[in-house]
Parts: sequence; structure tokens; C-alpha cells
Amino acid sequence: MGATFAQKVLGRKSGKPSVQPGEIVTARPDHLLTHDNTAAIISKIGGELEKYGLDNSETPVIVIDHVVPASNEKTATNHKRIREFVAARGIKHFFDAGEGICHQVLISKGLALPGSLIVGSDSHTCTYGAVGAFATGIDRTEAASIMLSGKTWFKVPHSLKIELKGSLAKPVSAKDLVLTLIGDIGASGANYLSVEFHGDTAGLTMEDRITIANMGVEMGAKNAVFPVDEVTEEFLKQAGAPAGWEAMWADPDASYVKTLTYDLSKIVPVVAKPHTVDNVAPVTELEGTEINQFLIGTCTNGRLGDLKVAADVLRGKRVHPNSRLLVLPASRDIMLEAVRDGSIEALVEAGAIMLPPGCGPCLGAHQGALAPEEKCLSTANRNFRGRMGCAEAEIYLASPATVAASAIEGRIVDPR
Repeated sequence: MGATFAQKVLGRKSGKPSVQPGEIVTARPDHLLTHDNTAAIISKIGGELEKYGLDNSETPVIVIDHVVPASNEKTATNHKRIREFVAARGIKHFFDAGEGICHQVLISKGLALPGSLIVGSDSHTCTYGAVGAFATGIDRTEAASIMLSGKTWFKVPHSLKIELKGSLAKPVSAKDLVLTLIGDIGASGANYLSVEFHGDTAGLTMEDRITIANMGVEMGAKNAVFPVDEVTEEFLKQAGAPAGWEAMWADPDASYVKTLTYDLSKIVPVVAKPHTVDNVAPVTELEGTEINQFLIGTCTNGRLGDLKVAADVLRGKRVHPNSRLLVLPASRDIMLEAVRDGSIEALVEAGAIMLPPGCGPCLGAHQGALAPEEKCLSTANRNFRGRMGCAEAEIYLASPATVAASAIEGRIVDPR
């Protein structure tokens, strides 16, 4: 019997010729991602750091992104502590406030490579499966341990195979596809599974793959991964990724707990209703739902293609007077590209409020909080109760095209 992607990566990284699902292995991750929570992580091991030092200054990737710029003295103090830690320990990969959202920054800087093993103290670390990495979230205590030892343990996951056929019919997007998938199998449908995407993946852009892999955790997945192809190679070249990586992929006779097949041409625009990501319905069932706030951006849909789609819909039009539209580029580089191609101009002229690259409103940490009984239609990845700062508000999730089209009407509409 052949090996799955997860078996191959965890086998190689643990120094074993082969591993089996359910087996516990110890491995050294290529990178450890932390963000604003770095301050809390290093506070756990202050004494140990002084006594033993950092295992490897090139392993951590630290990005300040969750509350940028700092919203209060406590946050500013945490940011200051992170900068002091980076300077004192000679951390090579540090990206200060304003550079962008951690997942976008790490992948666009060429730090996520095919066949690599990446962990992060953020649940959406699974994003890096878009470039063929095994990437998964861990908790802060485990992150602290890796800073000291450089190693951690993994339970080799079973795998789920998703076979894609055909292509999406615009304006249907990757966001509609992944929401449809989550709605079908449920928020726990892939619990502790490695989700592999097979079939007609070549028609999906790198932005599409990032969106889909990013939301792997919303179906409970340990990681979500795409095969490496010409799209991947061109992206890594543009990102300035170092040479020498070796892609891995599942054997043709690998074993899966289940195989699901999706005809992409049949995917339609959908919306995830409050208060769970798997509460998915076709947009046609929700047309007319009045919305107070719209959000386009985040690590899920804040890339150039997302902003261009929204700009094309809104160009020459205006956001409904009873609503507000927030736009949140995933990184400084993306924001600059969107300025150069006119997307930002079109969005601002339509009445959008531009926010700095960061996480802020997505998790209710900074800017864009909702009031009781307000509704938000967002391109983010979660719509849990209280997620955007108010337990009495409602969050709906959709694609950039759906959000932009709906912002004009002040209510949910079908982007077609």
C-alpha cells in the first residue's frame, strides 16, 4: 500500500523510512509561526531562555498583525516586548506591524516550501498547504517548547481525498467551493485528517488554493494540501523562494478514509449563515437580507485578485447609504499593487473604508466592531457568535464578488 502526503512528510521529517496513521513521531519543523501572541509565548519561558537560549534563530517567523497599529497601552507594550525579543535573540524572520497578515506574509516571502513542515500558534497555519507544505496549528505552550528544543511531536493523521473535476464558472469562486465543501461534510467532517486535493487543480490559481487551504481548519482538518505544479513553481519563483526544495505527493495507491468528488461547474454562490461556518446555503435563499457592514479582506480573501474582483463590481457605483464597506488588504505589497492597478481608487471612490493590512475586525480585536443586532457580510473565515466583537451581532460569510455586489444594494444579492 502506498503512502499519503502526510505519511511521506512526517516520515521524512522524523527520520523514519515509513510511518502509519495514528503513529506518534517526533520531528523538527522547518518554521514556527507566531504573531502578536509571541509576547505571551516568551513569557512562559523567560527563565529557560536565559539559561538555555533559543534553539535556532532561523526557525521562528514572527509577524505583528493582529492589532495594528496598537490600539492601547497594553497592546503597544506587548509589541515593544516582541521587538526587544527579536533584537536580543537575533530572529532572522521578523515582520513588524504594517507588513501584513502573518499567513500572507510567510507564504509570499517564500518561507513556505513544498515538502516542508510548518507549525504556528494560529489555527489558520494550514494555509501553507497551498504550496505543498504540511502546515498545522499548535498552541502557545507547544510553540514555547519548540523555541527551546526545536522539536515537537505529531500524530500521523489519516487522510481525506477530494477529487475536483472541471472548472468554476465566474463569478463563482474558490470561496464558494470551500464553503460548499464545509457545508457538505460539516465543521467536524475532517477532524484530524490530512485533506488532499486531487484532479483538476491546475485551473485553480495560487490565490484560489490559499483561500481553500486557509479554511481547511474550518472542517476540522489537520492540514489541507494541493499538489505542486507549474502554478506553484511560478508563484515560488515570484516570491523569491530558495532553490533545493523537494515536492512530495501521495502515491497512486495510497489509502484514504473517504474520497469525495466535486464537479466545479456545478458550484454556485453560497453564504455561511450565523453562527457556524458549516451553516451554508445558496445565496438565492438569502437574497434580500439587510446588511449593516461589509468586509472584504483578511487572510482568506485579502489578495490582489479579491480586491480586483470587488473593484470591478463597485467601479462607478456606490456603497448603499445605510451600509458601510471595510476593505482590508492582506499585506502591504498587495495594497501597493492594488493602488497601482486602480483597484483601491475604485473601492475608495465607491465609499469603501480602507484599513491597514492586518487582522483587526476579523476577530473583533481592532477596528470594525459590530453593534448589537447588526449584521455583517464578510469574506473572512469564521462567523462564530461574538467573533467580530459583539455576541449579539450576526456574521455571514461569502465570496468577494458576493460581498461587493451586496454592498451596492445594502442587502445580500446573487453576484451573477
